[in-house]
Amino acid sequence: MLQLNYIRDNKDEVLKRLAIKNFKDAEAIINSVLEKDVERRNIQKSADDVKAEANQIAKQIGELMKVGKKDEAEKAKSKTGELKLKEKQFDEELKKIEAEIHQALVQVPNTPSLKVPAGKTPEDNEVVFEHGVKPTLHAKAQPHWELTTKYNLIDFELGVKIAGAGFPVYKGKCARLQRALINFFLDRATAKGYLEIQPPIVVNEDSGYGTGQLPDKEGQMYHMGIDNLYLIPTAEVPVTNIYRDVIVKESDFPIKNCAYTPCFRREAGSYGKDVRGLNRLHQFDKVEIVQIVHPDKSYEILEEMREYVAELLKELELPFRTLKLCGGDMSFASALTYDLEVWSAAQTRWLEVSSVSNFEAFQTNRLKCRFKDANGKTQLAHSLNGSALALPRIVAALLENNQTETGIKIPKVLVPYCGFEEIN
Repeated sequence: MLQLNYIRDNKDEVLKRLAIKNFKDAEAIINSVLEKDVERRNIQKSADDVKAEANQIAKQIGELMKVGKKDEAEKAKSKTGELKLKEKQFDEELKKIEAEIHQALVQVPNTPSLKVPAGKTPEDNEVVFEHGVKPTLHAKAQPHWELTTKYNLIDFELGVKIAGAGFPVYKGKCARLQRALINFFLDRATAKGYLEIQPPIVVNEDSGYGTGQLPDKEGQMYHMGIDNLYLIPTAEVPVTNIYRDVIVKESDFPIKNCAYTPCFRREAGSYGKDVRGLNRLHQFDKVEIVQIVHPDKSYEILEEMREYVAELLKELELPFRTLKLCGGDMSFASALTYDLEVWSAAQTRWLEVSSVSNFEAFQTNRLKCRFKDANGKTQLAHSLNGSALALPRIVAALLENNQTETGIKIPKVLVPYCGFEEIN
């Protein structure tokens, strides 16, 4: 959530940057917020004036009683009673208008960094890096959804029977490959100084609100109505919420956490060829990295996180590219996002496998995640997160890119984790 004082002092800049995200209602909402803020401050002044007058009269009552002026003292008591009633009314008005301001602010997305390119669709994203050689496959090469049937690796139909479309059943060597990838990603993360966390895979409303999933993405989350809990769309949500209502030590920066969890997304409105097989699922596995950092370091750390994910893809011997997302393709909460995509040789298309984002103070303002600087002043920290990595499309690319006429080769780095070199 944007900070009100920042909006007040930088209205034109806020509107300019929100325009990069193509946020249509920006001017109307921002103007409404500022008008209500003026009203709130006027009410607060009136409340403060009434309180000050009541306090002054309260002091006079004792003095009047001392000199025996009981009648005047009683009149003064009556006056303080009237003032207390006014004060209560002002407090109720303040609560009401503060709630209205808050409700308006949560509808406003984060302002994008000045580094974010303008644009409305994924076609406007900026390719900033590309690595590796796209493999040339043999004449009878198949997409992963056919390979998984051929080698008895994933049963999509069985998943439909048990739960529904988008909930595959992994079997045999593919189940082991999943486990191998999870352990590989966690080992690499902990070697880089990330503390491994095993969080809950359900969260409450406060947690969903804290990281910006609510009220923006409630339609994409699985909701358990009886308990009013949500299945997590990513480990980012529970892990970042560890720091909700916490004042961290500046000396602890950067705070680095990683977590493996299953992730659940309704993916409402998704259809067509791009959702076949592992391309888009309702349940999938992912290792997430999260950092809470000093505001002065967040963009430097974003680049470090982006490079870290790139190194994982290099170790997996997958051709990939890095995109800087344009304003129209960014998430609600992000200030700057890099997407990393791997090349799917059998589908001849790029598949997104990671998003690495800097949220600046947008999440931490909601979370009230703060630190005290060297001068003892309390400031908001910055939060970042990244997929490192999401498994389904990694598995799809590994199966497709490494297929031969006799089997599917396993990248060397995964062999010690899998216990086999080839799927055949």
